[in-house]
Amino acid sequence: MRHRYLYLDPDYLQALLAGLDLMRIFNQLLLASGGDVEQTMEWMRYLQREGYIDERVDLEEFFASLEDQQMVGRDSDGSLQLTSIGERRIRRSAFEEVFSSLKRGGPGYHPVRSSGEGVERLPETRPYTFGDDLHRIDTGRSFHNALKRTQGELELSEEDLEVYETEHLTSCATVVAIDVSHSMILYGEDRITPAKTVALALTELITTKYPKDYLGLILFGDRAERVELSEIPYIQAGPYHTNTREALQLSRALLARRKQPNKQIFLVTDGKPSAITEGGQVYKNPFGLDMKIVNRTLEEVDLCRRQQIVITTFMLATDPMLTDFVEKLTQINRGRAYFASPHDLGEFILADYIRNRRRRLH
Repeated sequence: MRHRYLYLDPDYLQALLAGLDLMRIFNQLLLASGGDVEQTMEWMRYLQREGYIDERVDLEEFFASLEDQQMVGRDSDGSLQLTSIGERRIRRSAFEEVFSSLKRGGPGYHPVRSSGEGVERLPETRPYTFGDDLHRIDTGRSFHNALKRTQGELELSEEDLEVYETEHLTSCATVVAIDVSHSMILYGEDRITPAKTVALALTELITTKYPKDYLGLILFGDRAERVELSEIPYIQAGPYHTNTREALQLSRALLARRKQPNKQIFLVTDGKPSAITEGGQVYKNPFGLDMKIVNRTLEEVDLCRRQQIVITTFMLATDPMLTDFVEKLTQINRGRAYFASPHDLGEFILADYIRNRRRRLH
């Protein structure tokens, strides 16, 4: 059974409509509709009827161009659906949306010239020590030190040499676990669409810049399941509880099969754990924090720590009881936690992903 949520962020849509970026409007509405092309087109027609899109804009011509570009096509019964070309385009659009936010002053994006394992030179320098790579010597600063020490005589000695600092770029295996419980579409805020946008942006980032990295995707409600990255546009939240423990169990199993040296779980949720699976049955309690559910979940958190899997929690709510649970989870795992809104979720996750691939070499 598919569950639709028709809330659309008016501020975000207004910004897109101001620039009349039909493609971005289409992509955003497509994610909100769970990948339903015909519903997306109907929403755009509705926006035009309501005066948000200029009546002079020929939407039918725009829709026809999507077919001409093979972004959408018709299945065997004639219904419109997204094609592989369309999926790539929407993935790229999500990345550009998040990346542009980083450049405007988010947590920060640092472009990397090489993928997988390697070394990148930093602008900072330090004194040379025996064994440093001579190619890393900062010639300008070294000569400046010599001139300063000798008061104008260019006599270079070892004590004058400075070398560039470097960072090691290490490959990562990452699982993004997205909460699809009912709260992700409640309380007048669509939280599932930003989570999907982040997953799309990460997919684009890793496949284009870090091809040696691994990215897996898990959805968790009453149960947890692994889904293919190609399914991201079609994800929808449902009438589920929050089985965080099973999400971590499945993530840990996926990461155990990977050879990358760094392993991490990005946990995107807005609710407390309210379900666990025992003996094939789901035990649920949506009221408060059930200590049986909490303790079983924290046991799984500790197993992740023992296997050197870092959990980074991106919490989309600030309820005090929930905050206490996340702080306990983070303390046990020795991981990280961010209390983000749906509007800056992508900035935090992409910046955190890139930053965690780096380790300074001394």
